[in-house]
Amino acid sequence: MQKPDTAGQVQVYTGNGKGKTTCALGAGLRAAGHGLVVTVISFMKAQVAWRGDGDDVNYGEFRSITSIPNFTIIPMGRQSWVDKENPDPIDIEMAQDGLKLAHEILTEHKCDVLILDEINVAVEWNLISLEQQAELVTMKPDDIELIMTGRYARDEIINLADLVTEMKEIKHYYTAEKAEARKGFEF
Repeated sequence: MQKPDTAGQVQVYTGNGKGKTTCALGAGLRAAGHGLVVTVISFMKAQVAWRGDGDDVNYGEFRSITSIPNFTIIPMGRQSWVDKENPDPIDIEMAQDGLKLAHEILTEHKCDVLILDEINVAVEWNLISLEQQAELVTMKPDDIELIMTGRYARDEIINLADLVTEMKEIKHYYTAEKAEARKGFEF
């Protein structure tokens, strides 16, 4: 593994605007371009399509990242949406498995950059606890950059982070034009 030039920081991308995952993946792409090892754990996202012929992927990053050296993405979710008010036990189990994997990666220094995509949503929807998320921040070794995404970042996480960016929606074609999610841009 290539060692970063400086100590790893904690970055949080949150808010109601578009671009949280995109920003984190861009940071990962840049890091991989400098020889750093990047791992993404995608909470609440599946690699298999929920629409289409089953041969497609529902998030384009799952396909493109496979061609980037030292960049791994691990989906920890099902094809169906999680019910916020009544999550299925399998959704909780998969999120907890993602949490365990994050612990293992941090403890064993298995990458230089760990991106926990949609972890803030997993906390908001009670798939993992705020305390569990905060523990990841406090246990993070100095040589790993930790990036967390998703709406609903809690104040406790914001206070623990070194960098926080809130994506604010000013205008979006979802609401302005009643547009559907577009392949290649929203997934």
